[in-house]
Amino acid sequence: MYVHRLELVDFRSYERVAVDLQPGANVLIGANGVGKTNLVEALGYVATLDSHRVATDAPLVRMGASSAVIRCAVVHDGRELLVELEIVPGRANRARLGRSPARRARDVLGALRLVLFAPEDLELVRGDPAERRRYLDDLLVNRQPRYAGVRADYERVVKQRNALLRTAYLARKTGGSRGGDLGTLAVWDTHLAQHGAELLAGRLELVAALTPHVAKAYDAVAAGRGAAGIAYRPSIELAEPTTDRATLAEALTTALAASRTAEIERGTTLVGPHRDELALSLGPLPAKGYASHGESWSFALALRLAGYDLLRADGIEPVLVLDDVFAELDTGRRERLAELVGGASQLLVTCAVDDDVPAALRGTRYQVGEGTVRRVG
Repeated sequence: MYVHRLELVDFRSYERVAVDLQPGANVLIGANGVGKTNLVEALGYVATLDSHRVATDAPLVRMGASSAVIRCAVVHDGRELLVELEIVPGRANRARLGRSPARRARDVLGALRLVLFAPEDLELVRGDPAERRRYLDDLLVNRQPRYAGVRADYERVVKQRNALLRTAYLARKTGGSRGGDLGTLAVWDTHLAQHGAELLAGRLELVAALTPHVAKAYDAVAAGRGAAGIAYRPSIELAEPTTDRATLAEALTTALAASRTAEIERGTTLVGPHRDELALSLGPLPAKGYASHGESWSFALALRLAGYDLLRADGIEPVLVLDDVFAELDTGRRERLAELVGGASQLLVTCAVDDDVPAALRGTRYQVGEGTVRRVG
């Protein structure tokens, strides 16, 4: 799989730009702040319907414009598919596949499989559990696009359930009775258990498949200095490890009943996949709080490379993006990383200094300026 052409209209800093990309290595060179990351962010958005840099869509639209458009031509197994997304802040995005309107924007998921590593990924190691849950869910959808619906359904249920609990909490706090009716909470418990069990099972299956790839990738990036591990920590107690949906739904139902009083007192949902953790370890110690800057960087890179290797093991050949990575690595790590990713069907690398990129990955080169992209080699 590779992206043949990318077109942007009113996306970030670009009023209008088009660039033809090649299989193999593509290097985007330009000073900081000229828009290199905007290009790969657009591709990441097509692959995930989300930005790795911001939480809302509004910053993606160029100042003064009302919407932004991303078009990319994706080649897979010799066939080219045009994917188009129109981003309209505050409204549902519109999508087209092969010039035909898609019923929902998420119908485009799976058209472009992409793994992106960026400096923000240090938060996978140093940040809150939400960053690691997002990593798992994005990879889960990349691997099996149907989980986009499971994820959306679960998030909708948690939002509705939290609204009900919050209303009851406020009514209780003010001593009133209006809005304090929890009669429908049992219905939302059932929905949460059902959708939560499906999401939890998917994550557990993913972590089991991902674990050996993380260990292997970290060993390669860090040249054997330390052993990396991951483990999934659910917010519910399980009698034994399982991915059986019915068993997980029952466990969630039991946990919700046990936490009912505490949830009413705090006005929020306290159990479920949105409270789970992906624990990262280096040897016997947790990575968070103990890993050095170099170790954290290597672990974050290993998580992305592990996801890339897992997709390839599944028979999926994703596009790989390394956004401003090589400037942070010493010479040894640069060369080892180049060896690991040199065989990618398509690799996109952004850099401010051309010499930071190992010679083996130079490939096709583009000069990125203010609002322009020009092929130079």
